[in-house]
Amino acid sequence: MSRREAHAPVGSHGARNRRQGRSPGQWIIQILGELLITLGLLLVLYVVWELWWTNIDANRKQDQAVGNLFAEFDGPVEPVPEPAADNPDYGDPAVLPAIEEEGRTFAVVYIPRFGETYSRPVTSGVGTAVLDSLGLGHYPSTAMPGEVGNFAVAGHRQTHGQVLDAIHTLVPGDKIYVQTKDGYYSYVYRNNQIVLPDRVDVIAPVPTQPAAVPTERFLTMTSCNPRFGAEERIIAYAVMDSWQPLSAGPPAEIAPQVAHNAQGAG
Repeated sequence: MSRREAHAPVGSHGARNRRQGRSPGQWIIQILGELLITLGLLLVLYVVWELWWTNIDANRKQDQAVGNLFAEFDGPVEPVPEPAADNPDYGDPAVLPAIEEEGRTFAVVYIPRFGETYSRPVTSGVGTAVLDSLGLGHYPSTAMPGEVGNFAVAGHRQTHGQVLDAIHTLVPGDKIYVQTKDGYYSYVYRNNQIVLPDRVDVIAPVPTQPAAVPTERFLTMTSCNPRFGAEERIIAYAVMDSWQPLSAGPPAEIAPQVAHNAQGAG
């Protein structure tokens, strides 16, 4: 035995021979295995980005949109006492003109059922540029807040801010508040419905009745269903029961969050 062979690690010749004798099929299996591992890591990174980072990024942009909008509001951020009447009549609600410019934020929605600090901007349009960054998107063909007809909005559930993640937790009687530069519109949740994506009649002036003439003020929220899928749509319906001008201050239930938003106005 040579000196080099005497000091060679045990098994080194066999390992070298096995490497040299690997068949083309074995090489293909190894390469495919490494590709699958790489694809798996990329998939994990994509899921982290989709379910975590998009929410952080969207929440930041939505907070900024709300702050910018509040900088345009001029009114008290606490309820104003009304000694003359427990339920003052402010007449017909003020209604913003229709907004044709996509990407313009014009309202804030508060849903106490979703948490005491829940408030999300409403922006004109339902394209990805709006829904992926600016909260709730307003269907441009539908009514404005407080207008007779159907004020319809859309939002994501599990990504891009999760603005309607808890839509399935609403129960009849829950309040949904909408704030614009004119005032606060209080809607009462009625029910939800699961439909296929082609059911555009849910945002008709009278929801699901496209031939009907509206006499009430509806609010309809649409989102994907199930929570981690998009095979269906979940639709939440509400009807307006009151409004008050900005000068009257916010409804007591959302006053703390209104004050918080005002502090962040830029």
